[in-house]
Amino acid sequence: MKFIVIDGLDGCGKDTQINLLADMYKSKGKNVVVRSHPCDDNRYGKKSKAALLKTGKVNHIIATVYFGLDAIRSLRKYYHDNSIDVLIFSRYTLAVIYLPNVVNVIVYKLVSFILPKSDCMFFLDVSPEESLRRISSRNEETEMFENMESLIKARQKSKKVTYEWNVISADDTIENISSQIKAKCLKSDS
Repeated sequence: MKFIVIDGLDGCGKDTQINLLADMYKSKGKNVVVRSHPCDDNRYGKKSKAALLKTGKVNHIIATVYFGLDAIRSLRKYYHDNSIDVLIFSRYTLAVIYLPNVVNVIVYKLVSFILPKSDCMFFLDVSPEESLRRISSRNEETEMFENMESLIKARQKSKKVTYEWNVISADDTIENISSQIKAKCLKSDS
C-alpha cells in the first residue's frame, strides 16, 4: 500500500490537493481511501472538532489529544488493509505544532518514531496572510487556530519538525503545487 500524507496550516489547500491526487490514482484503477482528520465518522474526531470550535487552553489540549486518537484510529483501521492501494491522510503527526514549545518537538519525535512514515509526506507551507485570505473565503465556523497570531506561531513551530517532510510552497498555484506532489508520488511508485 502507498501511504501519503498532506499536512499544513489551515487554508494551505490540503483538501484540494488530496482530491486531485486521489483522482489521479483512481483514474489508474487504484482503490483509494482518504482520511481527513479530524474525521466526523468516529467519537475521537467529533470531540477534536468540537474542541477546535471553542477557545481556551483546556480545549486546545482536548482538541490535540482527540486528534491524535483519531489519526491512530485511522491507522489501525486502514493502514494494514490489503484491499487499499493508496491511503491518503489529511493531517497527521504535525498537529503537535499546536502544543507548547519544547513539548511539541519532543512529542513529534516520539510519534514520528512510533507511527508509520512515508517518502510521500508533504507539508504545504502557506504564509499566514494567504492562509487567512483563504479561510475567510469559506463559509465555515472559525476554529481556535484560525487567526493571524496562531498561524504565525504554528508556521514558526512547523519549521522545527518538518525536516523529514517534502515542504512545498502553498502560496503557489493549485496546478503547480499539484504537479510537485504528483511528481514525487509517481517517482516513488516506480
